[in-house]
Amino acid sequence: MQVLQVQLEVGPDPAEVGRARRWARKRLAGSGIGDDEPLAETLVLLISELVTNAVVHTGCPAVLRMLFAAEGGVRVEVADSSDRPPRPRHAAGEDTNGRGLELVDGLADRWGWQPEGAGKSIWCEVDRTPGASVPGEGVGSPGRVRC
Repeated sequence: MQVLQVQLEVGPDPAEVGRARRWARKRLAGSGIGDDEPLAETLVLLISELVTNAVVHTGCPAVLRMLFAAEGGVRVEVADSSDRPPRPRHAAGEDTNGRGLELVDGLADRWGWQPEGAGKSIWCEVDRTPGASVPGEGVGSPGRVRC
C-alpha cells in the first residue's frame, strides 16, 4: 500500500481554519479529487472541524496531515500538544457549538484518537473505493472514541 502524505502547520489562531481549508482544497485537487466531488466537500468539512477543535480547545499550534492511499482512501490527522483526549459533547437545539465530533462521527467512515508525543492526534478516514462502507459504520471499535 503506497501512501502520499502532506502536512501543514497551523497556528493557534481561529483564522488558521480558513487557511487550512484552502490548503486542503489545493492538495485534494492535486491528488485527483475534484473540487466538485462530494468527497472533497466531506473532507474539507472534516478538516475544518478537526482543526477548529484543535485551535479552539487547546490554544496551541497543531499539524494537519492528509494521507492519500493508493487504493483511494484519505486519512486526515490533526496533532496538537495537548494530552487531553477529545470530549464529545451533545449540543441542544439552539446551541452554536458542540457538534464538531458528532459531524466527524456522521461523515467519516472511521475516526478516533491516539497519543502522539506529549500530545495527541485525532484522525478520521474516508473511503473512496466502490463498495466502501457507509459513513459512520465501523466507529466505536476498541480504542476509538464514539459520540
